[in-house]
Amino acid sequence: MRGNKFFVALSAGALAVSGACSSVAPQTQAPPPQIPKITPQTTPSRVPVMVDRALPDDCELVVPVEVMNATLGQELPGEPRIIIGIKEPGIGRTGKIDCYYGIPPKQDLGAAKIVIGLSTYTDELTARTRVTESIEAERGDGAKITEVDVGKQKGTLVEGKDEQLLIGSLGKSTFVVRNRNGFIPQAKLVAILPVLAQQAMTPPV
Repeated sequence: MRGNKFFVALSAGALAVSGACSSVAPQTQAPPPQIPKITPQTTPSRVPVMVDRALPDDCELVVPVEVMNATLGQELPGEPRIIIGIKEPGIGRTGKIDCYYGIPPKQDLGAAKIVIGLSTYTDELTARTRVTESIEAERGDGAKITEVDVGKQKGTLVEGKDEQLLIGSLGKSTFVVRNRNGFIPQAKLVAILPVLAQQAMTPPV
């Protein structure tokens, strides 16, 4: 009980002192609250710009996994695998890579959901010729052929029996994005494959 009484007396004293002080110096008015200044974001989001690019040596430099998953709207299993092809002077090819995405653990390349291939050739005419020859071969096998926009470029959507692919060229380079085993539904091909092709032809900054 003594402790309680001491606390009350101390509080009363504190109030008295406070009252005395207030009678000597009137309280100053609090400044108005500061309104935060909102600065709009001026940095634009990066838009893929396709170029006649040199062949990378890593699939993260073709289509990063994060971009692949965001474009597909789901997370693919496994890690991308890259196969570096050989030069073929007979057809004017100077380099080739293929990136395999979505390979489940303990399975081989054939289980990939998406395959992106980039090739380089000796000149633009050779690159365009190789694309044309590939399209005509698919047409001969009964595939449906449709021209689509790939960024500011054009590409060709090939819908075959076993896979669907988007193929095109830019300068001395060619690109192909393959949809394996019906992974992407037919209704979404035009919305997804061109985005992946555009990204594949865009070097990282």
